[in-house]
Amino acid sequence: MLTPKIPQLIPAQGIHWSTQRVVAVVTQISILIIAMILLSNVVITLGERRLQEDWAAQRYSELQAVGSLIADKVSFQQFRTQMFAKSELLNRYLNIPSEVRQLKLEQNWDVITNNIPELLDIALFDPQGKFKFSTTENFSHEPLPPALLGGARNMGGNEIYTSSLEFTPINGKLEPYLYQLAWLENPDQSIRGYLVTYNSMSRMLKSIKPAYSSNESPLLMLDTQGLLYAGAEKKPTIKRIPDTMGGSLKQTYPALWRKMAMSNFGQFHGDDATFVYLKVELATQYEARREYFLVSYVRNDDIAANFSEWRKILITVGIVLTALASFLILLSHFYRLEQRSRQYSAQLASRLFNLDGGCLIVNDTNRVISANEQAAQLLSTPIDELKERSLQRILQFEDDQFLQVLSSIEINNFWSAELADLDENAPMLRVVIKSETDSHFNPYLLVSLEDVTLLKQTQHNANLNSLLNDSAVATALVLSDGNLEMANNAFQTMMSIEPNQQVNLIKLLNNDLGSQWSSICQQIMLQGQWSGKLLCEAEGADNHCVQATLKGHLDNAGDIEYIVCTLEKAHETLPQTGQSNLKPHRSTILTNLRDLDNYFTSLTPYNRDGSSLVLIDITAEGMLSHMSDIGQLESRQKEVELHLLKGLPIHYQMSHWQLGKLIIILPNTTADNAHQFAVKSLNDLNDIGLGSGICMGIAAYQTGQSLEMFLSNAEVALKRAKQIGEQNICQAFTRQN
Repeated sequence: MLTPKIPQLIPAQGIHWSTQRVVAVVTQISILIIAMILLSNVVITLGERRLQEDWAAQRYSELQAVGSLIADKVSFQQFRTQMFAKSELLNRYLNIPSEVRQLKLEQNWDVITNNIPELLDIALFDPQGKFKFSTTENFSHEPLPPALLGGARNMGGNEIYTSSLEFTPINGKLEPYLYQLAWLENPDQSIRGYLVTYNSMSRMLKSIKPAYSSNESPLLMLDTQGLLYAGAEKKPTIKRIPDTMGGSLKQTYPALWRKMAMSNFGQFHGDDATFVYLKVELATQYEARREYFLVSYVRNDDIAANFSEWRKILITVGIVLTALASFLILLSHFYRLEQRSRQYSAQLASRLFNLDGGCLIVNDTNRVISANEQAAQLLSTPIDELKERSLQRILQFEDDQFLQVLSSIEINNFWSAELADLDENAPMLRVVIKSETDSHFNPYLLVSLEDVTLLKQTQHNANLNSLLNDSAVATALVLSDGNLEMANNAFQTMMSIEPNQQVNLIKLLNNDLGSQWSSICQQIMLQGQWSGKLLCEAEGADNHCVQATLKGHLDNAGDIEYIVCTLEKAHETLPQTGQSNLKPHRSTILTNLRDLDNYFTSLTPYNRDGSSLVLIDITAEGMLSHMSDIGQLESRQKEVELHLLKGLPIHYQMSHWQLGKLIIILPNTTADNAHQFAVKSLNDLNDIGLGSGICMGIAAYQTGQSLEMFLSNAEVALKRAKQIGEQNICQAFTRQN
């Protein structure tokens, strides 16, 4: 009987196939299949190669036997030719030639040629080497070669001359043959004539081994020049083998011929077949050695066909092994998942009563049977007193309320609510009740308790902040890049934007903030806030402007995290007489020499006559060696400006002069105090790693000087400071005329 499956508290307790595990299983099975395919191919290839080697060894033994038999045949034919030369009928004819004796001799030769298949013809030549008669007309009647006649010959007596293989047409086919010549001598060694026998090589091979004429075990015979003399009776079943007598293997299959030419025997594995070759010597004589190659081959397809049964067996075994291995891989993963599922269930059960939230287990009679410490703390009741208590009493429900809870659990298997005690100090609890069953299908309730007091307080505070923010003053929260994070209704109405619209304040106020945003951010980082007038309809009309206040909130690194932007209607202000609008705030860096001249002229005579000027060169050595360094210099100049502004006294003013050079006007400051300020500024820059290559020139103001002359004296001091190379600070020598 099958045991029923244990119900799970949550789906996470079951077996889950993650994407990572599925990929791992697919990868392992794929690697297994690829490995089995490669292994099967290797085993099949090795098996076919072993079959080829077995065939080659057997065929080589056969070639040796055939070569020995051919050599024996040729030796026997030499003996037979010698016997023909010494026959009684031939001697009678040579002693007393007559037609009767010639006829008897020819009849005797006909009987011999008819009974010996490889003997094609017997011919007689006179002492001058001219043809006299023969048994057939298959051969030409040309005279014998001069090298075999008379005193030019190197052989004689009982020796027999064996020629090399040649071709002759017989019955419309080229027949490979060799002839043997016997010298017919008188007792005084004078030549009486020549006896020549013609022997067929193809018939000789068939008589030795008829099976070599079939395609199953072919036999080719070639000379040392690669010409084919035997084995072309049928069309070859592979390419690049000569299909006609006299064809050249050297031309059709150069790779095979090079292998054969380098050794007397061996094997050659081609694309279509495997070849076995052996060089044999048919006759050895004074003039020449008669050597030929015997070649046999087997097609690779035939080897594969013979190995097909083993291939099927190996493939079947490989498929079975792959399936078994794949099953084992899946089984191992299932086992691991099952183990992890059980381990997780055990951990879940052990952690169930160690969670931050409270947990109660209630039986079918609505009595608490177990509780954890958190539940006791949230309910302000000891654990021992919680057990066996009624759930209705713990939750302080009336009868009708508790019946509604039980009805909801029975229908939905779930109920949740937020409960608050009449006591203000008691926490607010979120109660979740789930209906579960144990392994024996007995129902029970799992009650979860969570303290949501802080959450409710946070929601209440958020509601209060929302009400507080809903004022007539347009207020918005902006990020450092200008993106609008949050805005109240007044701001949305003023700027005509939707509540959830993505807006960038810089783009929205491009005409007012677009070119000043970086400077505004610098001032916010230095002073904490920035104020200005925006959205002016007419120049100089304050009553048509909006007063903007940007207050920054910095993070731990000192960078701007949020900016609070408030927009209010600008108050009308009366112009103040006698106050120059050319005097900027100390945090403003003048961008050109004209503005600096206006600022210098607007100073009181007292502050101007006692002033000093510091000319700062921030160009490090070699920084402007290439045009691409200009951007690096501009970035370095901004960093130096920012750090100088932080320590700049309120009555000092900074201005740009050239790329890499800054001017600082020090009103009512002696040259010694200016020198101390320059030393302090350079030390501060060195502390943060920006002081490398910075030089300063200091000049004191002389009565009646213009700003141009004032700046010229400081430039002289700057050049001298660069030449000294020690303190990098130098003062110009000036005196009153």
